[in-house]
Amino acid sequence: MRYFLIGIILSIIGVLVSLVVWGMDKAYFIPGGIGFFFIGISMIFSGSMVSGDQMRANFATESVEDRRKRSSVTFRSALIGIPNLVMAFFFYFFLN
Repeated sequence: MRYFLIGIILSIIGVLVSLVVWGMDKAYFIPGGIGFFFIGISMIFSGSMVSGDQMRANFATESVEDRRKRSSVTFRSALIGIPNLVMAFFFYFFLN
């Protein structure tokens, strides 16, 4: 829950900075960038950006603790990125 709140706080700060810099028309820029950044980090750490052979090799050679740590980073970064993307989509589709 803490990481989701961090994502919400980052999205609010991002919207406020975007409003100051670009105005209401482009208030989605910074939260969208933050959201795509953290979702990209989540995709990289999840291992979804490699081929099946590489994924199988990584799965066979990593320990249970490493897998748990990788899954934790994936989930936490997704929890930070999702509120930012929701806020960016809201500002893009409903207020533009």
